[in-house]
Amino acid sequence: VRIGRVAAEILGEPVRTARIGLCGSFAQTYRGHGTDKALVAGILGFAPDDARIRDSLNLARKAGLDFSFEPRSLPGAHPNTAVLELWGRDGAHCQVQGASVGGGNILISRINEMETCVTGQRDTLIVLHRDVPGMIAAVTGRVADSGVNIGNFRLSRPHKGAEAVMTIETDAAVDPALLDTLRAVPGILRIVPIPANNTL
Repeated sequence: VRIGRVAAEILGEPVRTARIGLCGSFAQTYRGHGTDKALVAGILGFAPDDARIRDSLNLARKAGLDFSFEPRSLPGAHPNTAVLELWGRDGAHCQVQGASVGGGNILISRINEMETCVTGQRDTLIVLHRDVPGMIAAVTGRVADSGVNIGNFRLSRPHKGAEAVMTIETDAAVDPALLDTLRAVPGILRIVPIPANNTL
């Protein structure tokens, strides 16, 4: 559920189409274990404890969500890995690779073909942006000015000048006012806050 929710948040608009690749044991057991229902429930925005999860496939069809599952081979990936490729109703597109690593915990390892390491164990900002000079300073400076300490930072980009992703772990939750300030920075494409302990 959490993997689906994070992917939908990264897309940033209602999902029209979802193509879901399942790796390892997920590909073998997803129907029996309800992995398909959980992923679709997350894409619909349900919380992990939502009673509607068991009916999510039917609810998704009624909502007009086109979804499909297929086996995927990813050498070296965690055995419980899913790759979600989503298209939004207004034209947005994203691809998110995530794994269920036990105990309700997740690991988001790729976003739009860029390597990440988002666990949800600490408050985290996922910042999708244009790779332009001064972007890191603009974002981290505003976070520092808000009084929030950065505990960990990672930047990934396919090549210079393209779309890039920052993942910023913070020592405290980020105030909504700071999120609005960051979204106003030229070149920011999308900001997704992930609360600590996978409470998204």
